[in-house]
Amino acid sequence: MLDASRGCGGRDPSLEAWVARELERWLQAQPHPGPAQGGRALKPLQARAVRLLTEGPPSLVEPLVSIFQLQDADRSPVLAHIHRLHQEGKFKEAIVLGTKLQLQADLDVEKMCVPLLLQDKVGLAERYVDSLPHLQQRLLALMDSWCQPGFDIRVVARQYPQATLRLERLSPRALGRHVLRLLEQYSLDPALCPNAVTQQRLAALRYLCYKRLVERSMSQESWAELVQGLVGQDECLQEQLLQLLASLEDVAMVAQCALDLSLPVERLPATVVAEMSQLRLQERTAKAPSEDRRDDCYQLPISRDDIYFLASWEELARHEDTLLQPGQVVGVDLEWRPSFGTGGRPRVSLMQVAVEGRVFLLDLPRLSSPAGGQGPRAFSQLVSQLLSDPSITKLGYGMAGDLRSLGTSYPALAQAGQKLQGGLDLLQVHRQMRVADRPAPAVDGAAGPRGLSLLVQQVLGKPLDKTQQLSNWDRRPLGEGQLVYAAADAYCLLEVYWALCREPARFHLPGALPWSLRLGRSERHGTWEPPLQQASASPWQVLSPEDAAPEVPARAFRVVCDSMLGGLGRTLRCLGVDVRVLHSGEDHRQAAEVARQEGRVILTSGLPYHKLRAQVGAGRCLAVDCSLKAQQQAKAILRHFNVRVTPADIFSRCQACNCDQYLKVSKDMMKQLVRLSVHLGGPGGASSESSHSDGEQETDSALEEAPGHCSYDPPCRWLEDADLQTHVPATLANGTRLQLAGVPAGVLRRPGLRHFYCCPGCGKVFWEGTHLARVTSNFQEILESAPRPASGPS
Repeated sequence: MLDASRGCGGRDPSLEAWVARELERWLQAQPHPGPAQGGRALKPLQARAVRLLTEGPPSLVEPLVSIFQLQDADRSPVLAHIHRLHQEGKFKEAIVLGTKLQLQADLDVEKMCVPLLLQDKVGLAERYVDSLPHLQQRLLALMDSWCQPGFDIRVVARQYPQATLRLERLSPRALGRHVLRLLEQYSLDPALCPNAVTQQRLAALRYLCYKRLVERSMSQESWAELVQGLVGQDECLQEQLLQLLASLEDVAMVAQCALDLSLPVERLPATVVAEMSQLRLQERTAKAPSEDRRDDCYQLPISRDDIYFLASWEELARHEDTLLQPGQVVGVDLEWRPSFGTGGRPRVSLMQVAVEGRVFLLDLPRLSSPAGGQGPRAFSQLVSQLLSDPSITKLGYGMAGDLRSLGTSYPALAQAGQKLQGGLDLLQVHRQMRVADRPAPAVDGAAGPRGLSLLVQQVLGKPLDKTQQLSNWDRRPLGEGQLVYAAADAYCLLEVYWALCREPARFHLPGALPWSLRLGRSERHGTWEPPLQQASASPWQVLSPEDAAPEVPARAFRVVCDSMLGGLGRTLRCLGVDVRVLHSGEDHRQAAEVARQEGRVILTSGLPYHKLRAQVGAGRCLAVDCSLKAQQQAKAILRHFNVRVTPADIFSRCQACNCDQYLKVSKDMMKQLVRLSVHLGGPGGASSESSHSDGEQETDSALEEAPGHCSYDPPCRWLEDADLQTHVPATLANGTRLQLAGVPAGVLRRPGLRHFYCCPGCGKVFWEGTHLARVTSNFQEILESAPRPASGPS
């Protein structure tokens, strides 16, 4: 039995387990009367159970509710108990009890949820309103009200002085992401949350303005169309747009934008209004002359007459023999409308197939409609035959991601990626070129063309013109600029391929290019991704926390890693960074959704880099050099985003599950937990498994202090009786089982060791050891206020 004078507030969790078991045995031993008699017999027992529930420890709540069916008991004393818990500042206990007893209808949802939100316990609030649409609406309306401009969350926080608040997690951006996620999860009308929706549209507006007015990488026509659809009649967004335009010095461009968007002249500067008058007199079009032809970019070597737009099965059938000619090489690309995180996942609009001398643009929505018709079936069969014919070499750039998007958009082509034969992904070829002659350092911030545009420049001498990339590909008819852009995106693949085949050695490639790198073959080692453009001090570049401030605290920096970067994720967590790592079964597109919803930066090393970057925007997606070790990768990323790491950040998160809080347990208490687990048949402490101890098993080694006298002092609280369930092995109230088998017996006997730290997320148990000193030494050059030691630990 546990020592009642230590831990758990003097209570014995094994005694509570015994009470619960005895209650259950007693109830099972009672005779089973009829329904009417059973109901009468249960009432006095319920009344006693309610008294025990309100007077006893929280760990008895679950067995009492289950055994005595307390959802049907008299609610008055329980409600009074919940209100008392709330007044005492035990907000979590109050809302958990209200949820288990299904008392939501008798409690005020705002009163119950506000303190939980202030403590960044959104998950508890979500469970409280689960399956209750009217409460879901009230919760979202409350959260959205906190997203309105000028709202000061500290005013609300002052009402709860007894709570441990986490206001740094309640910025309008963070709240907005929660609101948008729950809107989709609950399938509610976006009009319920106008502040969060406006916030999302404002971010998209700033991004579009940056792309057109600063980066100049969008056509005026495409920009005006997308901005008009985004802003509409929203006065707030109109005002923001006017402010963005007013910061520009190019009066002619501002005037053209004002004309295209029909902005009110009374709200524009006099110089802009005068320029607008001149533009009207000159009858200039919305498209600037410099956009008609960019001689500094790749030029399509075929005439406009050799570009065929195919919108019906009859048109497609006329060119079937050309498309399916055995032994030829074709370039394949796809286009879809930009979404900027609004309106759900876009559907692929256009498929480009380039053969020597011609390009065919397939109107996918028209060719696939109506679903199940004879024409769509024939179209799907033709595309499947094209992709599965091994004699036809299919060229792409990031082809696997394109084919996944195609299958998601059109179920009849869902197996297109699996059936692909004869595919050559030039993205992998590009990687091999860059590995042979790559710049240093690995994480570079140089501006310039990226992705396919960079490959075209390296091989053919000029980059692609990307001004139509973000245009509306759902529009029909497509503009001339869109048609030429789409054709060039596919035809350049052929020209790059031919050039590489002619001179492979010039580009550091082996011979026999068609067989050197096939789609789907893993080339993880030594790959290198195109760098990101450095964030500049610009009023447009306001899409991310890294851009808004010159320095980011480690605990405020949030990333999502693909499944191949698990080691990097654990290293960053070790330094206090909030890291979510995708599971091996999760699609890479999930990274973009997570990044948008949770405000995270994407770290990736695989094929989807360019697609992900296009979905989340500049500065929000970084390609990681997989030839580096995790420690080197982490240093490069922290420098790239100017993340400030202090000694206190080390081990402030669990490396295994990313939880940012621990339960502190004394050594004596840990001994008792391990002993009780072994005695009752649970797993005992026998292994040397521990992330923070680094496998240390010395039984008599003294505690080694980190350089600079750092101490392991993570954010934690003492283990309490409410944290343990009433059964063995030791299980926390949230269902997490403590991994006591990871505690070596020798560590329990080590002199000088006082505390253990239990992760409530995964149950891992950590303790102080030499690993802290090694991490501090390894990251010495990036740690703030950490003096460099004369020599590192052995």
